[in-house]
Amino acid sequence: MTKVVSGCSQILKTHLLDAFVFLDLKNIRYCCHFTGTDGVYLFSSERDWFLCDSRYQEQARQQVQVTEQLCYRNKFESLISVLKKEGFRRIGFESDTLRVAQLQELTERSTELLEWVPVTDQVRSLRAIKSAGEIKHLQKAADLNARAFSEIEGLIRPGISEKLLAFELEMALRRLGGEDRAFDFIVASGPRGALPHGVASERVLESGDFVTIDFGTRVEGYHSDETLTLGLGEVASDLRRIFDVVLEAQELALNKAAPGVLLADLDATARDHITAAGYGEYFGHGLGHGVGLDIHEYPTVSTRGVDRLQTGMVITIEPGIYIPGKGGVRIEDTVVITDQGCRKLTSIPKKYRALT
Repeated sequence: MTKVVSGCSQILKTHLLDAFVFLDLKNIRYCCHFTGTDGVYLFSSERDWFLCDSRYQEQARQQVQVTEQLCYRNKFESLISVLKKEGFRRIGFESDTLRVAQLQELTERSTELLEWVPVTDQVRSLRAIKSAGEIKHLQKAADLNARAFSEIEGLIRPGISEKLLAFELEMALRRLGGEDRAFDFIVASGPRGALPHGVASERVLESGDFVTIDFGTRVEGYHSDETLTLGLGEVASDLRRIFDVVLEAQELALNKAAPGVLLADLDATARDHITAAGYGEYFGHGLGHGVGLDIHEYPTVSTRGVDRLQTGMVITIEPGIYIPGKGGVRIEDTVVITDQGCRKLTSIPKKYRALT
């Protein structure tokens, strides 16, 4: 909790706030460990509050340690009551995630004495540096990826549909203890490999295909994310060349990733290699993203990344090449930034493999 208190306190200081209201459930979980589906966390320099309805009173007693817990019938009415009682005036809120209708209701219930202050960057980066406990959850989720994939690898053969393969992979993850799939699994074979987000379809795998599989699960709310591309039988030489370029680009980025590296520079390390090989126009997305309680969270590793990597950040490194009408390749690992560079959390080998 020390890291949470420090981060929240800095938000108050930077924006001259009396208090900050968290409504995003992932931020609430991070700040006070509550895992239900509705609630409010209110933080000030002296005290903090957790507010929920009657459905979650007992759960909150077990999970949440705050100065005061309150039960409400109307969320915003109760919140405004606390703010007025404490004499707070400048109240920060999560501008990235608060819905317009919620902000409208808050302002309508407020008096002219309450000023609502949007905060973006500091809230976005609040969860960026993972604790040892968070990394443990992320590692366990990544380990489940490897175990589940080993169970279903024998099914990756001509004749199976992308949807069935995705289903078997999801079931393997659940049997092994994964809470849920991290996202809709991508299984993109043959020409569909040119779709960066080619969610599994009814297409049947064929000999000569590349098959890109992007999948993950959750452990204690924390996500795994990993992508590999496999060949089925004899793959065309031009596609095989693409694989080598993507793998080389990823390895360059993995070697570059370290504290202090500019996010845009890390992206450029992989992108410049792909461009030099003649495929720059076919790599349209960013190199990676943060992973934690959300599958995509701060930081974003892209050409626009102006921040720098820090020890404890967990990011994906996932270059790709996607050629319409032919196919594509993406190779992705999730890594934690260490004092010495980075360490992979995901462990499925990414070297070229042709299954027969």
